[in-house]
Amino acid sequence: MIWRDDLDALQFAAGNGGNCIVHRLAFRVMRHDCIEFYEQNSVAFEAAAKAKIDNGDVHEGCNFHLNSRQIRNILTRGDWQRSCMTNLANDKPGD
Repeated sequence: MIWRDDLDALQFAAGNGGNCIVHRLAFRVMRHDCIEFYEQNSVAFEAAAKAKIDNGDVHEGCNFHLNSRQIRNILTRGDWQRSCMTNLANDKPGD
């Protein structure tokens, strides 16, 4: 995982040979908090990326973006703690 100043976004390896990029605005917090939130929930981010790849929305080796809705959908499934989605709970349609 790295922070891309040029994109104002977090980037991590997506498992398809490409990278997944999550813009700072998807977190609704400052950059340091984005990195901390990712580190605490990296499994959820990777699962959201895998879901997008598995849906056929991303080709092998391509980079792609996740939005807050896609991440929140993973966080709200299973045994995730409610506190993990605090920063993603208020995103608007179209984010």
